[in-house]
Amino acid sequence: MPRLVQNGAVLRCNQGVSPSSLVVLPNGSTSASEQPLATVMDFVPMTNILSFGMCRSQANPQVAAATTAAQGVLTPQPCVPVTTDPWSPGASIVTIDEKKALTDDSTCACKWAGTVSISDPGTTVQGE
Repeated sequence: MPRLVQNGAVLRCNQGVSPSSLVVLPNGSTSASEQPLATVMDFVPMTNILSFGMCRSQANPQVAAATTAAQGVLTPQPCVPVTTDPWSPGASIVTIDEKKALTDDSTCACKWAGTVSISDPGTTVQGE
C-alpha cells in the first residue's frame, strides 16, 4: 500500500546524478513527525523539486551542447528541473486542501526526459 509523502522526502531523477529533497510549504496538514504532508500539486521546479546535481539527459539543450563540444562524450550539466505537470497518480482517497495527497508510488515528468520518483517518503503513514 502506498505511503503518504512529507516535507523532506528523498527524490530521485533517472537523468540526475544526486538525490534531492521535496520541499512542502506549510499547508495545515502534518504527519506524525510534524512535517507538512505533500499533495500532487507540490511539483513546482526549484520550489518543491530541487536540483538533482547534474543532468545527463541529451534532451536538455545544455547537456546536448556540452556533449557536442566534447566530440560526443556525454558531458553532464547543472540540473534545473523543468516539471510542468502534477505528480501522478496520488492518493485515491486521501485529500489535503481538496487536492490529492502525494503517495510514494507517484512520479513526475521533467521536460528534459527525466522521471522523478520518491525513494523515501519520510513517513510510514499509508494513503489509499
